[in-house]
Amino acid sequence: MRKITALLLLTVVFFTSCKSKQAVLGEQGANKARTTAEIIKGHYANEKDFNTLYIKADVRYSDKHTSQKLSADIRVKKDEKILVSLKFLGITMAKALITPDGVTYYEKLNNTYFDGNYAMLSRWLGADLDYAKVQNLILGKAIYNLKDDTYTAKIESGLYRLSSNSGGIMKSFLFEGSNYLLKRENIAQGGLDARSLDIQYPAHREYPKAILPAEIKIDAQQKDKVTIQIGYNTVTFDEDFSFPFNVPQGFDQIFLD
Repeated sequence: MRKITALLLLTVVFFTSCKSKQAVLGEQGANKARTTAEIIKGHYANEKDFNTLYIKADVRYSDKHTSQKLSADIRVKKDEKILVSLKFLGITMAKALITPDGVTYYEKLNNTYFDGNYAMLSRWLGADLDYAKVQNLILGKAIYNLKDDTYTAKIESGLYRLSSNSGGIMKSFLFEGSNYLLKRENIAQGGLDARSLDIQYPAHREYPKAILPAEIKIDAQQKDKVTIQIGYNTVTFDEDFSFPFNVPQGFDQIFLD
């Protein structure tokens, strides 16, 4: 349960008020060759113009041992902190506070908490995580800064694909053709520490302040496979809300390995 909770908290670990569901955004296939620079520029042209973000979502987790369905509240103060609350039948079972400095979370099933950096949790998900990558995952942006690497560009299955292979890490990013919205990204590392992370964005919704994913599917592989599916239900921008987080008294600290 500790590992399940940590994975969910990190990956769920994800507006002028728009509380009703927006229509799924129409997307187009890639039909004209573009340069790497054009694709990257197009992807980053999708500005996320907000200060705070509140998402209510459904989450389904599965591995070879178990399958669970939970609800999640995700609060984001852009570039500063993310608070994730996981609930079962309306009861908060776990919380995580994610900041640029690290991750703190607690879960009530075993009365335990974790307070540390991203290193061990990064190993579980098959990619080196930090605050920016977690925030990008929630927002539907490429988790890596695409301007920091050299990519080759081509059209593949009606999508624009950027790919690179450097430092033993293979990266690929696929974008649709109208707004260069990210449809899929895959990070893979071979060798003795073989692992991979595959993130898919099947659909997006357009809000007054941003285009965001409607759903996210995450497949993480390292020895065993973990699948996490996240469906955004309601999304609101720039509301004035707090980020309440306190580890309950009497909880035991755990150290992940």
